[in-house]
Amino acid sequence: MAQVNIRDDEVDIVIGALHLDLTSFMEDWRAVFSRFHLIIVQDPDLKGDLKIPGGFSFDVYMKSDIESVVGSSSSSVVFSGYSCRYFGYLVSHKKYIISIDDDCIPAKDDKGELIDAVAQHITNLMTPATPFFFNTLYDPFRKGTDFVRGYPFSLRSGVQCGLSCGLWLNLADYDAPTQALKPGQRNSRFVDAVLTVPARAMLPVSGINIGFDRELVGPAMVPAFRLAKEGKFRWETVEDIWSGMCVKVICDHLGYGVKSGLPYVWRNERGNAVESLKKEWEGVKLMEEVVPFFQSMRLSQGAVTAEDCVIEMAAAVKERLEPLDPVFARASEAMVEWVKLWKVVTSRLSNSAA
Repeated sequence: MAQVNIRDDEVDIVIGALHLDLTSFMEDWRAVFSRFHLIIVQDPDLKGDLKIPGGFSFDVYMKSDIESVVGSSSSSVVFSGYSCRYFGYLVSHKKYIISIDDDCIPAKDDKGELIDAVAQHITNLMTPATPFFFNTLYDPFRKGTDFVRGYPFSLRSGVQCGLSCGLWLNLADYDAPTQALKPGQRNSRFVDAVLTVPARAMLPVSGINIGFDRELVGPAMVPAFRLAKEGKFRWETVEDIWSGMCVKVICDHLGYGVKSGLPYVWRNERGNAVESLKKEWEGVKLMEEVVPFFQSMRLSQGAVTAEDCVIEMAAAVKERLEPLDPVFARASEAMVEWVKLWKVVTSRLSNSAA
């Protein structure tokens, strides 16, 4: 891993708490998390007090805190379930955000050494991405590698990286149909690689283990796409898939990069894929409409910020997808409302820091 200077005051770790007792989760991550500030957002549907061990610097946000910022009557932007973490993205004022699900623990690499997921995400974000020409040795900025013969020198400086998508050992992020068909399948394959996803190529971004540059793409991390029967397990949601494709289109348009690969986390098992399949089937079918939409999406030259891009995309969702299903109308509304919220909260943060 390339050596980068990580400043503690530039990083927030955002945890969406879907369980009251975070003791074991926090203790497992103590060696990695303890030097950074944490934003812990309790799922508004979760009743009771969180159990958090001492020795960490953190702020906890509950339903009352969310309502004080966004109001209790907001119907478009919903911060329940896995979407509660987006409230942490909203109120953070740090440059880099790392978010890891509360059913994951640190993984070990192929040498048996503990993986520092935060350090790897920050390294991915602080070193250039290469989306406009694929390097067959993957990340040329990692130690021990470089650009291969034939790679244009005019492109070797790369571009800023907006999003780092980590992976998972043990329980991979399969959809419910795949997990139900292969209930015993587990991912034990550790691949020591990071690559930049090529421009104009879409990918299913998993919110389980991600890092992003809030200044570049924060407004694009939008909790807009909620299924009618959305549940509390990952395979019952697609909000992160939608958000990820928004980010990818915006990165392609603004000239930023998206990386996938390291770091890995170890994902523990919970939930029943067969039961979840009854809820997620709606999302599986809708993806057949969503993916072509994002693949064909082109933004105007007038869209020069992430906020501009989200507003343009919301209009396109309303025009092209809304006639297909009411869920897209709600998504379009949520995207517009999210940008308004982002601007208001960012303005407040700027004024309080002045």
